[in-house]
Amino acid sequence: MITVTEVTATAGTLKRLSDEGVSIWLDDLSRKRIESGNLAELIDTKNVVGVTTNPSIFQAAIGSGEGYEEQLADLAVRKVTVEEAVRMMTTADVRAAADILRPVHEATGGRDGRVSIEVDPRLAHHTAATIAEAKQLSWLVDRSNVMIKIPATKAGLPAITEVIGAGISVNVTLIFSLERYREVMDAYLAGLEKAQAAGIDLATIHSVASFFVSRVDSEIDKRLTALATDEALALKGKAALANARLAYEAYEEVFSGDRWTVLAGARANKQRPLWASTGVKDPSYKDTLYVDELVAPGTVNTMPEATLNATADHGDIHGDTVTGGYAQARADLDAVERLGISYDVVVKQLEDEGVAKFEVAWQDLLAAVAKSLSGKGVDGE
Repeated sequence: MITVTEVTATAGTLKRLSDEGVSIWLDDLSRKRIESGNLAELIDTKNVVGVTTNPSIFQAAIGSGEGYEEQLADLAVRKVTVEEAVRMMTTADVRAAADILRPVHEATGGRDGRVSIEVDPRLAHHTAATIAEAKQLSWLVDRSNVMIKIPATKAGLPAITEVIGAGISVNVTLIFSLERYREVMDAYLAGLEKAQAAGIDLATIHSVASFFVSRVDSEIDKRLTALATDEALALKGKAALANARLAYEAYEEVFSGDRWTVLAGARANKQRPLWASTGVKDPSYKDTLYVDELVAPGTVNTMPEATLNATADHGDIHGDTVTGGYAQARADLDAVERLGISYDVVVKQLEDEGVAKFEVAWQDLLAAVAKSLSGKGVDGE
């Protein structure tokens, strides 16, 4: 039995994180989580104020079929295509989650209470198609608190500008490098300028930039381990935090510059850094590492439920753990580079792998839905 004292301690840890200016978003969504009341419970008891999804999350949720049987049967009767069925199910979940988060959205003036849904990952290198898909998803979900996720590929950058320019809020995903992050912020500012020129109220547009964390350590640690020197092994577990902290430094710089000042005067919102991929991959690291050590005002941390629960149970929230560490962060990345591990090569590899992983998950989801539709007596193609 959970005691009142334990509940208070749990709420206290997560409240401290929120009080430090970190918005807690859940990196998961499913029909079961919505209909069981679990999402509403997490909002009420664990300070969750947003939800992110991606193709892998939907593949796991819809691929299981649990909670989707009735909708699948209806879609089969209508003889819809597999891709239409997938979009009808994913947007239904996002719409329902957005409705659950509506009070948070209103209470925070649109800052939080957000639910993200990603464009088809197969469009990651196609600008025009990404723009069209983003507009379609915004229309399909039809909720002011939705964010459309666009990958930070080279082709995604102009798409970000166009979609923001159309007044649609965007979650930019799959950011690994500092250079690309600066390009993302530039694309966002260009989109705001485009929206302003079109007479759109900038206060209605919100954005986050999803900067991936744990995957950086996974790849660089693997290379450090292969070197097997004392110097290399001493650097394990440092690159991801260093990378994220320097991203926050870039954020502070861009959103205090002259270009931003003009837009801020027109009631524009800052594009907040969002720490993504915050579940620890290496079991030798503390499971709340990428929460405890990335506390900074004006950020979002989107967590898998296991990380959320771990943070509630034994997270160590002790103030800002980002802004005082820029010099050390640079030193850590420089030390990795001196060992012959190329930062540019690693982040490019991670971006390519990230896009590919989501493409595979999307194809697996399409295959699972095709099988379900076929099993109900419909071809589904």
